[in-house]
Amino acid sequence: MIKHVDCSVICGHRGKEEQDSAFHNGYSKLKFPESKHNKMPSHAADVVPYPIDWNDLERFYMFVGVVRGIAAMLDIPIRCGADWDGDMEIKDQNFHDVPHFELLEP
Repeated sequence: MIKHVDCSVICGHRGKEEQDSAFHNGYSKLKFPESKHNKMPSHAADVVPYPIDWNDLERFYMFVGVVRGIAAMLDIPIRCGADWDGDMEIKDQNFHDVPHFELLEP
């Protein structure tokens, strides 16, 4: 990914304390150990375009498209928090976690 777009991994693996904090603060819908962030090695990462501008959502969504495209070219099945059900519709999401990307089980 970094060969194409400058980005930062802001979260990879989360232990119990970090996951419970993310859940209680509304950043995750899952308690420990249910998140893919809790696996070792992690099966999820929160990745954002760099430099980070949390107010530029359009840039985040463009970044999601690049990540999905590269994953598809490499035949890596992923899901992202911008489109949990993978239907290319973002308005039908009830929990937006645009930086979140996770590996899908084969």
